[in-house]
Amino acid sequence: MAESPDFEVLVAQYYEPLYQFAFSLTRDEAGACDLTQQTFCVWAAKGHQLRDASKVKTWLFTTLHREFLGSRRRQKRFPHIELEEAALELPVISPDAISQLDGVQVLHALAQVDEIYQAPVALFYLQDYSYKEIAEILDVPLGTVKSRLTRGLGKLHQLLADPQSQPPQT
Repeated sequence: MAESPDFEVLVAQYYEPLYQFAFSLTRDEAGACDLTQQTFCVWAAKGHQLRDASKVKTWLFTTLHREFLGSRRRQKRFPHIELEEAALELPVISPDAISQLDGVQVLHALAQVDEIYQAPVALFYLQDYSYKEIAEILDVPLGTVKSRLTRGLGKLHQLLADPQSQPPQT
């Protein structure tokens, strides 16, 4: 296996053409910078695997293009949504209701939620697990975790809004 070119030499030699290519793809200065930097990060992690040092330029441009395509796929699957745009989808809870809630009430209400929804809600909100980690723990698909969280939170919201379901005050 040939020795890998020096990292700083590669950056000096290919940063500008890689950035120009990235800019042509993203049409955005910040996106082009991020994509170029990500390409060099991948090189730092995997560049030593390149067997033919004469193909460094091709490898870098191919990697940049693949990173661009991957970022576009992620963007389509997990679009960025501004909070103001999603406000209509969020449950409405009055500030008075929030200020009156305490941990005991929430746990009492959670205990009344169907068992199938309890685990995802508890893992997400009480244990700070990600959707992916919850899917692994419960051995269910990621979409199932999301739907159970949504349904569980809906039921929890109903229970918390209903004064009859609250535990007696001590």
